[in-house]
Amino acid sequence: MLAMALHYRDQGLSLRDMAAKLVITTGKKEGQHPSPATVMRMLRNHDEQTAEVASSA
Repeated sequence: MLAMALHYRDQGLSLRDMAAKLVITTGKKEGQHPSPATVMRMLRNHDEQTAEVASSA
């Protein structure tokens, strides 16, 4: 789901549009769409981890 969210972000889609296209594939909410807040949190965590790796290298 993260890979698709990154792809949609590169295309310039809004968080709402991304959330509508993404589908949760595992867990209790399998088959449902994530909320825009979840998509934003997922992308923010990815960006923070990428920044940490880049700054430590």
